[in-house]
Amino acid sequence: QVQLVESGGGLVQPGGSLTLSCAASGISFMIYDMGWYRQAPGKQRELVARIRSGGSTSYADSVKGRFTISRDIPKNTVYLQMNSLKPEDTAVYYCKGDYGVNTYWGQGTQVTVSS
Repeated sequence: QVQLVESGGGLVQPGGSLTLSCAASGISFMIYDMGWYRQAPGKQRELVARIRSGGSTSYADSVKGRFTISRDIPKNTVYLQMNSLKPEDTAVYYCKGDYGVNTYWGQGTQVTVSS
């Protein structure tokens, strides 16, 4: 069975950094596109960053230059390095895996940016 387990969330001050991890089991990054999404209270879930099976990456305009998505294929883990965090980055962050009609989500990890 497929499992995506996020970790690394927490409370951080504005300007700080956090690294989120998504440990995957039951899927291969060689064929699955992986993404980080976030959902703030009262808002729709939005794509933050994506890394395709071939390794190419893309980012939402709001996080370009501040966030970096990466993966460790032997560890089957995807990361989201978040720098220069802002209060508007506060949200639950979710990991997602896609391949064809197959889509899997993690349970989410809370990130709160506040002084």
